[in-house]
Amino acid sequence: MPLSFVRPSPLLVVMGCISLAPAAGLAQPVLEEVLVTGEFRGESLADSPASISIVSLEDQKAGTVNHLEEILGWLPNVNYASGGSRARFVQVRGIGERGQFAEPLNPSVGLVLDGVDMSGIGTAATLFDVQQVEVLRGPQGTLYGANALAGLINVISNDPSDNFYSQLRLDGGNYGALGAGVVISGPATPDLGYRLSMQKYQDDGFSRNRYLGKDDTSDHDELTLRGKLRWAPGDDVTWTAMLGYVDVSNGYDAFSLDNDRRVLSDEPGKDEQQSLIGSLRVAWDLSEAVSFQGTLGGADSDVDYGYDEDWTFDGFDPIGYSSTDRYRRNRDTVTLDARWLSGQDGRLFGDTTDWVVGAYVLDQDVDLRRTYTFFSEDFSSDYRVQRYALYGELVGSLTENTQLIFGLRGERHEAKYRDSEAVRFDPDDNLLGGRLVLQHDFSGDAVLGDTFLANAMGYVSISHGYKSGGFNISGTLPQAFREYDPESLWNYELGLKGLWLDGRLDLRAALFTMRRKDVQVNTSVVLPRPDGSAEFIDYTSNAARGTNSGLEVEVNYQPLDRLTLFATLGLLHTEFNNFINSSGEDLDGKPQAHAPDYQFYLGAEFRPAARWFLRLEAEGKDAFYYSDSRRFVGTTSEVRSDSYTLWNASAGYDADGWSLKVWGRNLGDENYRVRGFYFGNDPRDFYTERGFFQLGEPRRYGVTFTWEP
Repeated sequence: MPLSFVRPSPLLVVMGCISLAPAAGLAQPVLEEVLVTGEFRGESLADSPASISIVSLEDQKAGTVNHLEEILGWLPNVNYASGGSRARFVQVRGIGERGQFAEPLNPSVGLVLDGVDMSGIGTAATLFDVQQVEVLRGPQGTLYGANALAGLINVISNDPSDNFYSQLRLDGGNYGALGAGVVISGPATPDLGYRLSMQKYQDDGFSRNRYLGKDDTSDHDELTLRGKLRWAPGDDVTWTAMLGYVDVSNGYDAFSLDNDRRVLSDEPGKDEQQSLIGSLRVAWDLSEAVSFQGTLGGADSDVDYGYDEDWTFDGFDPIGYSSTDRYRRNRDTVTLDARWLSGQDGRLFGDTTDWVVGAYVLDQDVDLRRTYTFFSEDFSSDYRVQRYALYGELVGSLTENTQLIFGLRGERHEAKYRDSEAVRFDPDDNLLGGRLVLQHDFSGDAVLGDTFLANAMGYVSISHGYKSGGFNISGTLPQAFREYDPESLWNYELGLKGLWLDGRLDLRAALFTMRRKDVQVNTSVVLPRPDGSAEFIDYTSNAARGTNSGLEVEVNYQPLDRLTLFATLGLLHTEFNNFINSSGEDLDGKPQAHAPDYQFYLGAEFRPAARWFLRLEAEGKDAFYYSDSRRFVGTTSEVRSDSYTLWNASAGYDADGWSLKVWGRNLGDENYRVRGFYFGNDPRDFYTERGFFQLGEPRRYGVTFTWEP
């Protein structure tokens, strides 16, 4: 399937960065090695045969980073949907959910925080005192299973330090932004280390409620607490325990009838989440032949999400239409992952092949209570999911520089659903995933001469991912829309990673195509009410097939000691095959939702003196459809976003024990859209169907002070 290169300018900029001449006479690599923790074995990013991005947050210069949503635009072929105070729904390579208005939700992109499954409730993904965020693109059918059809986001907080360490971070900015964070870390005994961190962040949000005369109805109020213990009673075993609490008490008042930031709601919504999370990990070298890794994770989350459905005040509509909708969920999740890995003396087939075998269990229970103006009484439901998986992987050396990787994962998915309207579902699925990878190390290859001076690796892979089936539970949906089947896909990928130019150029690239079967499409239908208003119903159905193909490139280049250039580029072509949506539109050959043709992030950091830095960044993406329903209006207009580019900048000074930086994001004050719907909600035009949009972050600027005594 050909890629879509309809907007070549970002690619030209990236290639321009790559082609800058390097400085001469430098013998040692200057770019640091980064380790991937989300794979079976911790390994260098340069050696991992998959398309993976890692964002390190220890020395981030792009302003104050408080939440996962603020870094997603830096990553190739990673998009997101808001519809709340934070964007907690992520799409990777054009695949992923865009909202949740009913149970159940089977995520296509997994989210793991320190070993705890938080897929689908990423509002808790605050990033204070986080070491790195790993994004694994493509199906993780061997590694993670059903919740990672499109990819996995793995958030790793900082471990206890070997020596005493403390930090105070203070943030201030426009829109009333204030933040304060504290870290204390060090050894309690020679074998036991600890780390404690706390941050409180708040701002007024970006909406002005003209009816109530307030500017904080979309505010952010977020508290993060985390404690970590690491105990190493011997050289062969390490225990790591984490306990965290995230209290998000945000407002949600984002939509207006005029598609601006001036809202009229008389009952502004909320987007709150309180999550108590914990994990216990052990890494144990049982012998020279076998080691063991185990992770027990758990989370208890209360999620309260609600909004003013009419977006106005009582009396604005002459017929008296006024409505609110509120979803209160309690979700308890427990996971156990146990794996055994070969050691130095445990390799198979003449000491040529490493192996991994493991078992995984997930038990999750979600209680929902929905309070809705048009319900005579509250709707309630209970949804329980249990997943059991066995997996294994072999890594064999074919030659000194060539490896073959083969992995399989078999999974049993069982669910039970009950609600107050006597709806009952008990689906179960048996699912199978895996991967086959051929990996070759080109370093020092005589055929290539001196081109690959530091390190270079290429791979070709075939992987299979899956996602369980499900059902729609809205009482007003026709029976034909109630159930949908599992989705599966095959991913074919060709990748290259390496260090060039004496280690000054780090480049990673992946070319892929994915063939989707029984595509689970999040769509909607609008049903009229007797009073003339309309009911918007969100549901999931199966399209026939889909194709997602693209290119991902990441570059870091240091042409001069004081200058670093960086860029990422994602190109994506998606289409449906033999699919007619709920509005009767034939989408055969048409793009999938939230799948822009291109995304880019590029910039430069310059250090004019030893302690000073200047940084300039640009991030942007092409237009994309918001939904797979009501794509076209009339014969010409389309319901989709606009392409945009955001400019960010920062400058700062690093001293011994403290640093100060000033920063700005979206300096051009671009009005870009992060969520869109198409339906009738405005009495001034008699509820004529049209597009309504939530705007992203406006121009932000502020100051961050960090003290490390």
